[in-house]
Amino acid sequence: MIRVESLRRSYGDTLAVDDVSFTIGRGEVVGLLGHNGAGKTTIMKMLTGYLEPTAGTIRIDDLTVGPDTAAIQARIGYLPENCPVWPEMTVIDYLDYQAALHGIPEARRTAAVARAIRRTSLEEKAAAPIHTLSRGYRQRVGVAQAILHDPEIVILDEPTNGLDPTQIREMRDLIRELAESATVIVSTHILQEVQAVCERVLILRAGRLVVDERLDALQQSPALRVAVGGDARSTLAQVEGVAAVEEIEAAGDGCHRYRLAAAPEAAPRVARALAGANLPLHELSGERRDLESIFAQVNEEVAHA
Repeated sequence: MIRVESLRRSYGDTLAVDDVSFTIGRGEVVGLLGHNGAGKTTIMKMLTGYLEPTAGTIRIDDLTVGPDTAAIQARIGYLPENCPVWPEMTVIDYLDYQAALHGIPEARRTAAVARAIRRTSLEEKAAAPIHTLSRGYRQRVGVAQAILHDPEIVILDEPTNGLDPTQIREMRDLIRELAESATVIVSTHILQEVQAVCERVLILRAGRLVVDERLDALQQSPALRVAVGGDARSTLAQVEGVAAVEEIEAAGDGCHRYRLAAAPEAAPRVARALAGANLPLHELSGERRDLESIFAQVNEEVAHA
């Protein structure tokens, strides 16, 4: 659905986005991550046609940003990081105005506005002037305007900014609901939000794409965790496919725990070796990493490259 090829954007001598390429399929929920200045917002602005690339192409199905920007924007719902709203307007009036800008026919506007208000849990604030709302409620108004026209692509920049824990949970549910009928791109500094709602992650550093991977695959570490009823270091070290053995914990009950530098395919050989050595096997599993450790590792690797 979305195809980005060799995308570049410079501001004078500063290269904000450097030769970035990726594709996003219909219905995917993708997290866009990176430190401040990594190029996330610049890429989103180019995807939505608000900023022209210095070089490269962006295609949405058979449309290209540039010659077909207006047609592409009609298919996109966008929540910028600093949600622009008219503070003197009420929520319902603002959304009605945005519905008109989106080209929703007048006969359908009332229903479209009511549905967006309901989906973003704004019912009790519908008649309130926007300037009286908290940051969290203003953020919900921004999301509501982004989904008014049932877009095929929804791009959310920091959608949980200013939300309390209950509102964050509601936002997660809304993103999952949107993914049933739309492609969703979420940019956030909160890694837990990406883990909660995204199935794939793009990690940027200094304008370059350094990771493009499904979360479930990315979180699988090339390591095994083993708990054994006895000292098994020498036995484990001799197993084919085990590059290193690290004892990570030795309990007082004689149970030893190890981290093995080994692919998941080595697990059956590990189990057979322990059985052959008459060592009780209490646990054998693949090591999983959280997104925070992956993000830190990737940035450290690139920083020292």
